[in-house]
Amino acid sequence: MPTPILQVRDLHKTYGKGASSFEALKGVSFDVNEGESLAIVGKSGSGKSTLMHVLALLDKPTSGSIRLNGEETDTLHGKELNAVRNQTFGFVFQQFFLTANQSVLSNVVLPLKIAGVKSAERKQRGMDALSQLEMDSKAHNKASALSGGQKQRVVIARALVNNPKIIFADEPTGNLDTTTGTIVEGMLFDLNREQGITLIVVTHDEDLAARCDRRIHVRDGLLLDDNESSKGTRGEAR
Repeated sequence: MPTPILQVRDLHKTYGKGASSFEALKGVSFDVNEGESLAIVGKSGSGKSTLMHVLALLDKPTSGSIRLNGEETDTLHGKELNAVRNQTFGFVFQQFFLTANQSVLSNVVLPLKIAGVKSAERKQRGMDALSQLEMDSKAHNKASALSGGQKQRVVIARALVNNPKIIFADEPTGNLDTTTGTIVEGMLFDLNREQGITLIVVTHDEDLAARCDRRIHVRDGLLLDDNESSKGTRGEAR
């Protein structure tokens, strides 16, 4: 049997209070299995980005539970929460979030600096990550000097530098042309297949979603029954 790395049960997320409150998630339950690629698909405002932020422990649910490797996450706070997030997850966003005037290597090793890793080890691991993405020759260039595709490679290297169990990719090719976007997609799926990193992609792009092992559709804060379009039966949404 596949092993769930994330177990989501009856997840609700409400913003605001009273008459002005908005329920972004309305009781979502599903599993994500270790090593799979999963697409979370939905239109703008469907709740898919809220779901990703809650899964990645960037935001807390109003109610419900998330288990990470079988452990409840609602007891995590402060430094412990930051450490688990930093050590377990990598992030690839549509916006690059690179510090333009710093070097590529400085941008990549930021998670290691936050984790308190010593300088020499940071540099080695940063260069190793850049090498995987064929960006080691740009290590000492400023991030501002890179093309869009190169910036996204740097973002993926930064996501890899802490050897994450899960990579969250939120519209990872949204700012790239079709050819460059296809190359970046290929890199993410290679990491998923070759290194066993669980890949969770949030997108409205059906072509990108179709490359994943499985997809779940979010509409108005609820999961749709999507068995027909699923490419596998692992951890079906329910």
